[in-house]
Amino acid sequence: MFRRASILVAVFSILLVYLRVPVHSIDDIYIQLTTGNVLLLTAHPDDECMFFAPTILALTALQQQPEDSGSVYSACLSVGNADGLGSIRKHELGGSLDLLGIDTNKRFLVDHPSLQDNFTAQWDASTIADVLKPFVLDNRITTILTFDKYGVSGHPNHKALPDGVKELMRALPDVRLFTLRSLPLPIKYLTILAPTIHKVDLDANAFLKYVDRTTTAFFLDQFGLDLDKIPRAKLATPEPVYVSGVNEYMTAVQAMREHDSQLVWYRWLWIGFSRYMWVNHWDEVKL
Repeated sequence: MFRRASILVAVFSILLVYLRVPVHSIDDIYIQLTTGNVLLLTAHPDDECMFFAPTILALTALQQQPEDSGSVYSACLSVGNADGLGSIRKHELGGSLDLLGIDTNKRFLVDHPSLQDNFTAQWDASTIADVLKPFVLDNRITTILTFDKYGVSGHPNHKALPDGVKELMRALPDVRLFTLRSLPLPIKYLTILAPTIHKVDLDANAFLKYVDRTTTAFFLDQFGLDLDKIPRAKLATPEPVYVSGVNEYMTAVQAMREHDSQLVWYRWLWIGFSRYMWVNHWDEVKL
């Protein structure tokens, strides 16, 4: 019994050490921040930390590096007034964005009569595009991150956002859109299994790239071969994946706690078990 408990403690300790450091792919979103500005587009206050914290924390950390010129912006298209708490939720959103590292002068909060928090409301794509366009132009946004067509939770306000951005892209074709991948219910609640699996995958991909570079350098040095003329397997371009470490997860929890008016029992289950508190997986959407 004691031996079994010792093994479990050892495994858990190794897992915590492995999860301590955040990782991400060197992908198009990450690269975009070095050349332009990235906008996180959400529907309601608390979306930013419930769903997008792993990505936002990684990108706001990157923007602090002096060699990188891009900035992270936030746009929330409602004040979350479904229960008459809009004025409270405005304040809560500010506290959450402070913790996530988005500067106060890079935030856009909308209170539009046609874009109200409502589970039965269908937001119009043209209205979303019209509201966003001046902010995107004024701040030279090159990349927009938002929900996919399933909205992760299925909320119709979430699901409307990618259609609104696609409408915007018809007027501003240089803007790129990445959507957060919605997953089936069992996978959505993998908790710490999700970051572990994705870290192994990212580490394996990094190892393959290292092997490719090392063998290339060896053959060039030893044989003077022109490898451009030799067929080689092409490594797949990594999909955008952001995995939080323990510290980043705790920051996301703190940000969620800023939304005190929303902390009903089932949101605590989300905080404790949702993979989106740990992992974000993105897909690019083109017209």
